[in-house]
Amino acid sequence: MSRRQGIMSHQFKEELAKDLGFYDTVQKDGWGGIRSRDAGNMVKRAVELAQQQLSDGNK
Repeated sequence: MSRRQGIMSHQFKEELAKDLGFYDTVQKDGWGGIRSRDAGNMVKRAVELAQQQLSDGNK
């Protein structure tokens, strides 16, 4: 069974983790080591950035 490819690039996820302050956990324990709250905050921030990008494009 193949792994499902995510929507966010690896680089983008790393940038979000750095911005949100848990990149050290990702480096030490991998993505499975982050808290569910951190994962949720990462998705929330990604959605905020996408909405901002869309609204900036409509101006």
